[in-house]
Parts: sequence; C-alpha cells; structure tokens
Amino acid sequence: MDIEEIRLLTKKGLSELLEQAHLEPDDLFVLGLSTSEVQGKMIGKHSNIEIGRTIVKTIIETLKPLGVHLAVQGCEHLNRALVVEKAVAKAKGLEIVSVFPQINAGGAGQIAAFENFTDPVEVEHVVANAGMDIGDTFIGMHVKFVQVPVRTSVKEIGQAHVTYLRTRPKYIGGPRAKYEWDPFNEK
Repeated sequence: MDIEEIRLLTKKGLSELLEQAHLEPDDLFVLGLSTSEVQGKMIGKHSNIEIGRTIVKTIIETLKPLGVHLAVQGCEHLNRALVVEKAVAKAKGLEIVSVFPQINAGGAGQIAAFENFTDPVEVEHVVANAGMDIGDTFIGMHVKFVQVPVRTSVKEIGQAHVTYLRTRPKYIGGPRAKYEWDPFNEK
C-alpha cells in the first residue's frame, strides 16, 4: 500500500466533493474512516495509524484555509462519537462526552484527529454540511437532511469504498412553488 497514493486520492476526492458542496466558513465536514478497509481488511479489525494520520492531515490541510471544521467519526465502540475542536463544540452547542479513542476503539482516524487538532474533544452528535465516508462507516447520521450523494472520480482509497455527501435546503411548497428566484414568473 502506497501512502502517497492514499494522500493523493484523498485530496482528489475531497477537492471534487468541495467543488459541488459549496461549503462556507464555519460549516462542518464529517469524515468516516476505516483504515482497516483501506488495507482491504475487515472494518474494525486492523487499524493503521499511518493511514489515519495521512488521511486526516490531508483533509485538515484542505479544509482549514476554507474555514471549514472537521469532525472525525469514531467506530461503533464509541457509539460513533466525533472528535472536533473544543471551540467548535462550544460555538455550535455540541454536547461534549467523556471518552478517548484507542487504536481499536475509536480508531486511527480519531487518534490522528487528537494529534492534529489544537484542543480536541469528543461530542455525541453533529449536523454536518458535507462528508466523506472511507470504508462504509455510515456517516449519514451526522449529515444534515437533505443529503445529496456526490459522484467523484475517486471511488476507492486503497481497497476501501468511498462515498461523498453534500446537503441542500429542503424543497417545500405546493404546485405553485418555484425553486429559483423569479417572483413574477417571468421565466
């Protein structure tokens, strides 16, 4: 497994997602990551800290200049709690929980987030504006409704299946509702 290839695929897939997601400063981006799946092994059984560090650092380097905050989802042993910066948790009113990730409970992605964040904490739940799921970790519970799948050229990182989500506002209204600004029906 080539770490540089993992870094390049992560960056490429994320960049293609960001082109379609139209995130704004202070938005939340959720990462679900199974480093076991990246290696082609069963999820939760073969965490790899080097892969976790590479992917998390690559995502932070891309999101930080945009002012977008990263939340890294843990595994089922942590009830899918997420690592965020403490300042983000406080600003967004997120409930901080008492737990720390381990290599086989929380996983390599969460450990990498703890290593790379300024003041990391675990929170129970977030409502993110977009996300990247590497290894079918099911991030949908942490992404705002309405979710829209985003297709990119990067379908796998290592041997892990990758999916991408963005959100959009709900369409509401009856038969006269329009979804583009045109108050006088001139179009």
